[in-house]
Amino acid sequence: MTEMRAFRDAVDVWATGGPDGPAGDLAVRLGVRTAVLLEGLSDLAAVEALAARRGRDLAAEGVCVVPMGGAMSVGRYAGLLGPPGLGLRLTGLCDEGERGFYERGLERARAPYRGFFVCVTDLEDELIRALGAARVEEIVQAEGDLRAWRTFLRQPAHHGRPRQQQLRRFLGTKRGRKIRYGRLLVEALDPQRIPTPLDGLLTIL
Repeated sequence: MTEMRAFRDAVDVWATGGPDGPAGDLAVRLGVRTAVLLEGLSDLAAVEALAARRGRDLAAEGVCVVPMGGAMSVGRYAGLLGPPGLGLRLTGLCDEGERGFYERGLERARAPYRGFFVCVTDLEDELIRALGAARVEEIVQAEGDLRAWRTFLRQPAHHGRPRQQQLRRFLGTKRGRKIRYGRLLVEALDPQRIPTPLDGLLTIL
């Protein structure tokens, strides 16, 4: 796992204009065969949590999960890791609203889009719908965030919105909260109610 993080870090350096050698050398040494392109760290937390639930060691299987820091980076990462670069198999998740970025970026990298799974709004929305708003609120309370949640609900901007939308917005109101709940919500899921995009991704890895 530590070495796979080193590979991911080397890819990030490469993506920001650094040398390609360290990433390439690590890819060969670690036997990396697949790169999972994700928009951010909360998606990473969710994917790693589901892999752990299913007894999967993705790093040992040659799979590197790469949070890109936003959908607009997909073309750059696909070019580095896909056919024009290291030649890895590419897969991942994207939000419905960012689908165009993925399609264009993957086309430029000559990588197939069919290995990517689309979340209706985003992965947090998928997880909240799978669990149900009441269950998510129970988790919020168990995590000691009930006071912050109630304060959030009193804000006029959130009045009248569906509970699911309120919860989704709440998860993004504090730095690190989406990442923490990305893991927690996956761990709370019934095995039969894993969101289709997340289940599909883990199934093809």
